[in-house]
Amino acid sequence: IKQNITEYNTLLLSLYTGTMKIFLASPKHLEQITSVGPRTVGSPENEITTVNYLLDQIEQIRSESKTGPHFITVDIQRPTGCFSLGGFTISCYDHVTNIAVKLQPKTSAQHFMLANCHFDSVPNSPGASDDAVSCSVMLEVLHSLVNLSMPLKHGVIFLFNGAEETKLQASHGFITQHPWAQQVRAFVNLEAAGVGGKELVFQTGPENPWLVQAYARAAVHPFASVVGQEIFQSGLIPSDTDFRIFRDFGNIPGIDLAFIENGFLYHTKYDTPERIHTNSIQRAGDNILSVLKHLVMSEELADSSEYRHGNMVFFDMLGVTLVVYPAHVGTIINYVVAVATMIYLGTKCILTTGRYICELVCAVCVLILSWVITLLTVLFVALLVKLMGRSMFWYSYFYAAICLYGSAAIGIIVLIHTLAKTRCRVSRVDLAELFFDVSLLLWCCVLLFLTSCGWCSAYLPMMMVVFPLISKLLLSRHFRARGATLQYSVLYLMGLAIPYIHIMFLIRVIFEVFTPILGRSTSETPPDFIMALLVALATVILSSYFIHFIYLSRSTKWILAVLGSVFTLMFVLVGCGLFFPYSADPSSPRPKRVSVQHITRRFHSLNGSLQSSDSGFCINNQDYTGMQYITPYIPQINDSICTLCQEQLPYYGFPRKSWYLPAPEVSPKAPLEFQLLSRQETEGGTIKMTFEVKGPSHMSLYLHPHAGVSLSSWSFGGGTPGFNLSGKYFVFYSHGLDAAAWNFWFEIQVDASPDEGWISLAISAHYFSGSDGRSEQLESLLKRFPAWVFPASWISTYHMYRY
Repeated sequence: IKQNITEYNTLLLSLYTGTMKIFLASPKHLEQITSVGPRTVGSPENEITTVNYLLDQIEQIRSESKTGPHFITVDIQRPTGCFSLGGFTISCYDHVTNIAVKLQPKTSAQHFMLANCHFDSVPNSPGASDDAVSCSVMLEVLHSLVNLSMPLKHGVIFLFNGAEETKLQASHGFITQHPWAQQVRAFVNLEAAGVGGKELVFQTGPENPWLVQAYARAAVHPFASVVGQEIFQSGLIPSDTDFRIFRDFGNIPGIDLAFIENGFLYHTKYDTPERIHTNSIQRAGDNILSVLKHLVMSEELADSSEYRHGNMVFFDMLGVTLVVYPAHVGTIINYVVAVATMIYLGTKCILTTGRYICELVCAVCVLILSWVITLLTVLFVALLVKLMGRSMFWYSYFYAAICLYGSAAIGIIVLIHTLAKTRCRVSRVDLAELFFDVSLLLWCCVLLFLTSCGWCSAYLPMMMVVFPLISKLLLSRHFRARGATLQYSVLYLMGLAIPYIHIMFLIRVIFEVFTPILGRSTSETPPDFIMALLVALATVILSSYFIHFIYLSRSTKWILAVLGSVFTLMFVLVGCGLFFPYSADPSSPRPKRVSVQHITRRFHSLNGSLQSSDSGFCINNQDYTGMQYITPYIPQINDSICTLCQEQLPYYGFPRKSWYLPAPEVSPKAPLEFQLLSRQETEGGTIKMTFEVKGPSHMSLYLHPHAGVSLSSWSFGGGTPGFNLSGKYFVFYSHGLDAAAWNFWFEIQVDASPDEGWISLAISAHYFSGSDGRSEQLESLLKRFPAWVFPASWISTYHMYRY
């Protein structure tokens, strides 16, 4: 026992020392990694400068490990491969870079924990939060673990992958091809959906509840939500991480963490080191170090499949503590709470006359009607905002949306229930109790539905049932004896405090994540509708048990007057254009995102000759407002040059809705080289065509079989094309340095021979780095954009062939 206590104290001291190192050193790593600017796959900044810096730091750490109980092995992997991202979308890569670092005790280890981050970035962004800060934290976690005086029970593999932004390619190369991958039993993935702040655990598993339990026990500053997990995995958030690759291709469980604060700056030039507070780095370092340390000393890691059973309900209380319990226990709790609610309501039905049931049904109808009218009203207000041309006013002024849509939602709810109260001959006290029962009943129905669907998020309606029910039962006699006194109101609100504080905290997190996402959405659905719906839903959820007070109050005129005044004032201010969506304020920028390609397009006929060509700036909006705010600054960019492109072309030559401004031809120093190597008929009656491409680090291939022609096989991702109703296929390709030519083939089954040929094939070459990525005309255009616009820009060429 004494020996164990001594060892434990030594570990605690080492752990404390390690976290202090993270706090002091990580900003230095972050500044060094981002100082080279954008780090796109295939660029010298990514493949040479950043790789060399990471290797130098790892070598310094390895030199310290020679006298300790651990040793470090470093391997640079440059994998090549292809995989499917959904049937007709393929991701191919060649010679992308992975830096894998194996830390293990000198007595060796058989089982390993994987910690993953990526050091590449999107073009035009220094990528401080996404994902250089995670690489900085991982370097210091590695440093801290190396310096532990007591050997680890299992090992850790630190994967610094250099191709995540190119559709998760490097992680696929590691988990499917690296020999160390066979020893990985679980992983932790460090990502970002914002710039700094707290890192949220938004995915775990699949299944393997021991991972969540380990995080709950070990994390110094826990911040996790099963609601986030179910929202993310539902596809509502248009994003993906390396978690998907490790889960689907490696069949290993893991934890996905991401910074979520200030997503307005995600993937922009504003994602710089100075915007990430040192306490965010410290917090992430504390959590990752302690969680990894706990996992590599655990029994479960040795055979994680042994503990793969069911899911976990997990949520934190205001970021202070994490509540974790198995999903099957949650199911039992949920059904017990539902039964208790039914007993409560059933008892009232038995003890009262049959009129109570009729009143309950009528009250349910009134409550649901108030919700429906509220949602329709708020959507109508959002429609008026759209028609006035004031879409996305909330992007820079979020609380203006809360005031506008929230006041309308609350006002409608209060108005409808006030009218219902005046038309009922039941006493105010009885009505108040009746509508409390209605809220309880509806939350119980939601609880039963989510539980029957197997959703772990059912803990939310469970909380919204059990706490109000207990509170009401304890206050029932007090309420009947004295009515709606101040003392009763205070005690009633105290009973609602725990679920309401938790739900308000969760709603704040949801708005923090979704507001920037809506602001960069290119969907045809106006984001104002979704924002209005979110505000209305939050209002409906929070108002459920407060309707009790509408019926207890003697008058609601002053409430309606205040809400009406707030709504009118906000509607006028929004209509007058006071709330401009974008901002270039350095302290809190809200950039409008556009992409600008200086592109040259060449179209070839069936005999291979050049049929036509054009060049210009292909400008795409990355949000809903289009170019309406840019046209006054650059009159040439207006709706008269907006084009939907030619439908018969693969990928239309450029994205579906673009603003195409004529410009001189681009002339990259390393132009695309494309050739058909062979065309032959196979024994199966198909036609096999083989091609070779030489070009920049990022290329896209588009295939469009014509009527009567179908793709039967190809050399991408397993050999069988997925069925696609649109008839078009997309292959994304990227390569690192010193990659060979891209060779591929496909076979087509010809049932008919259209006049325009069998298949259209287009190849796009994208120049994101170096001198080929810029042009004088492009630079001149970029300078004309206002300061609140963030234009992601590059050079590209497009070649379309028919065969």
